[in-house]
Amino acid sequence: MSAVDQSYRPRCLDRRLSLFLRAFGAVLIEGPKWCGKTWMGRRHSSSAIYLDDPPTRLRSSLDPRGVLAGSRPTLIDEWQDAPVLWDVARRMVDESPSKGLFIFTGSASPAQSAVSHSGTGRFARLRLRPMSLFESGQSSGAVTLSGLLAGDPIEPVASDLDYQGIIKLICRGGWPSSLGLDDDLAALAPQQYLEALANSDLPQPDRVRRDPDKVRALLRSLARHTSTSANFDTVRADIADQSELDSIPAKSTLWSYLAALRGVFAVDDLPPWVYSLRSKSQLRMAPTRHLADPSLAAAALSATPESLHQDPQTTGLLFESLVVRDLRVYAEAQGGSVAHYRDNKGLEADAIVTSADGRWGAVEVKLGAGQLESAADNLRRLRRKLADEVRQPSFLAVVTATSGLAHTRDDGVHVVPIDCLGPGPAADQG
Repeated sequence: MSAVDQSYRPRCLDRRLSLFLRAFGAVLIEGPKWCGKTWMGRRHSSSAIYLDDPPTRLRSSLDPRGVLAGSRPTLIDEWQDAPVLWDVARRMVDESPSKGLFIFTGSASPAQSAVSHSGTGRFARLRLRPMSLFESGQSSGAVTLSGLLAGDPIEPVASDLDYQGIIKLICRGGWPSSLGLDDDLAALAPQQYLEALANSDLPQPDRVRRDPDKVRALLRSLARHTSTSANFDTVRADIADQSELDSIPAKSTLWSYLAALRGVFAVDDLPPWVYSLRSKSQLRMAPTRHLADPSLAAAALSATPESLHQDPQTTGLLFESLVVRDLRVYAEAQGGSVAHYRDNKGLEADAIVTSADGRWGAVEVKLGAGQLESAADNLRRLRRKLADEVRQPSFLAVVTATSGLAHTRDDGVHVVPIDCLGPGPAADQG
């Protein structure tokens, strides 16, 4: 058994990656740095090319086909550092009847001009996010998303989580390198991630240097608006009110910085749910703001477990971001998706989970049991409003941090503590 096999902690996307390798010539795994792309790709490959090695990068420009020689599948790690390999691999896929030749990983999107072909039909794409609580071993997974979407009943399951516990999980984040570390050491990872973003990790295709202080100011503002639908003008105004910068950046400058943060997958906004082009409802189409992991938002705010304990409002917004992260991991591993719902009458759902075959469920996120009644009422209103426009939801659920017990209420709304939620067998680890 290799060192990778011995130390690798399975991810929900493992089975989907295996499936794609049987169906496509190559697979691209994208996601933020430090989320585990390299380890996942190495687990499924027979040879590897690491492009953070300068001699290997040089060889790739001189002899790309030679670099790509090796046992299949071949992992090409951080491919954006040598984009020439994309087109060469695409041609090799075209020339071969075999599937599963290459696994590309990338933590940044190269300029479109760097490649001549998108890879459509040859490359499948997977988005890897930081670890969910199920992947890191902090959720039992007793209540499965696949079961909820199938309309299955849930069995009562006890939760071990309390308010202080969820705060620690928010500050730790889902970084594989933090597994096994004490909480105070684990909190250093998101802090250093943000410093790397500010100082060196943002792409600069326009050759214009990013001002680290402006990057930090933008990240702080995005963190303050976590789990809200704040528009870009609101974010810029917030920077003007809260920042200690000598001058407020122009809108075009901030927009380019935001695009750069999206390009390295540090920003992971949740899109609105558009269920029908002929909908009678006037929907609000703004995304809800999220960074790649709630720990990044906490670090950008300089939040600590002690300060969050005194600020349940901020904790609630960060908890919602954690739940959205986990729902995305579980849904996307099964070919589904997650969005949010807002209409012009104020009716909303924090998350709408949709399966590949069109089934859906609505989720409200609440910290504790005291908020369950209003959340359940909101979900029932949503179901009534959409009754004539879409198929009935497979489930309505309130995901909580401190409710103590997974159960189904008399009105049919499920109450699911986040440390009881998992993906289900279709995306289970293996």
